[in-house]
Order: sequence, then structure tokens, then C-alpha cells
Amino acid sequence: MNKNYLIIAIVIVVVIIGGVVLYNGDSTNNNQNTNSGATTNNQPVVKEPKQDKAPAFSLQDYEGNTVSSTDFAGKSLIVNSWASWCPFCVDELPDFATIQSEFKDDIVIIAINRVESISTAKGFSDKLGVSGKLVLLLDPGDSFYQSIGGFSMPETIFVDTEGNIVEHKRGIMSLSQIRSKVNQYFK
Repeated sequence: MNKNYLIIAIVIVVVIIGGVVLYNGDSTNNNQNTNSGATTNNQPVVKEPKQDKAPAFSLQDYEGNTVSSTDFAGKSLIVNSWASWCPFCVDELPDFATIQSEFKDDIVIIAINRVESISTAKGFSDKLGVSGKLVLLLDPGDSFYQSIGGFSMPETIFVDTEGNIVEHKRGIMSLSQIRSKVNQYFK
């Protein structure tokens, strides 16, 4: 009888995980105009989609310098929330460094560490070979992650030059997915 309960529990867990994965999929904001069907003076009324502004932040880098979101005004940004305990970050952070190298001044990639000490965060980014290749910031209060409504790891927002979030991606992306999104949003 215990074997049946174990099988049922496993099936329930798999169904729940599958539902979460399907629900979270790709949380791309739809940036296309939508027509509400209403008209004014026989002209269709076009509603602009709501675009969320990227949250403001003021955090310290590894050298103790304060870095603020306003430092990047007018630039295209990719802002990633990561931690050393996140197994997906091991792959994704080096891919972000590769993209930063490829696209140089077209974008700025900011990687914000969640609640870890400088020794843990820096040790991890040094081990991955990304220190000095990305803007690496520390968030001891986890304020950035909370401000984007984070609930998975990693989480990444793509921000246009106007400061609008054009996509909020939950979960890992491959190098080709990141490159494709940069070309889609910033080229």
C-alpha cells in the first residue's frame, strides 16, 4: 500500500512541476499595438500596451562603489538576478559575458547577486571567469529581486533605452536565446 502512495505522490509532484513550467514558459510582454475595436470619428482606437518601467536600484559593486540605475540612463540593459547556489547561473553568467563581449557598447549587462557575501559572490564569478566582464553588483537586502516580483532563478529583465521592461524572462536562457533577444530588442 505504501508503494501506491509513493507513486501517487510522485505523479502529483510531476504534474505540479509541469504546470509551473508551462505557466512560466516565456513571460514576454506583448509589445504590439492592440485594437480594442472601438472607433473615434470612424478611426480605430489603438490602445498602447502597458509597459512597466525597470525598477530603480542603488547597489554596490565588488570594489564598494555605489552603482545606480540612473548611471545607465539611455542605454539598453540586460539585468540578471543570480546566486552562487543557483545551478543554472553556472551556465548563464558566462553566456552573458560572451554576449557583452559580442555586443560591446550596444548593451550593458548587469548581474545582481542575491543576498550573498562579497567573498561568496566574487569567488563564484572569479571561478566562472566573468569578473570584470559584466557589471557585477551585490544586493544584500534582495531588493532588486523583490522589485521585479522574482520567484524563480535566475530572473532577467531586458530594458530598452527608455527604461521600459520589454521582457521579463524567468529561468535559464541558452547563449543563442540571449543573442536572439538582444537582436530582437536592441538591434
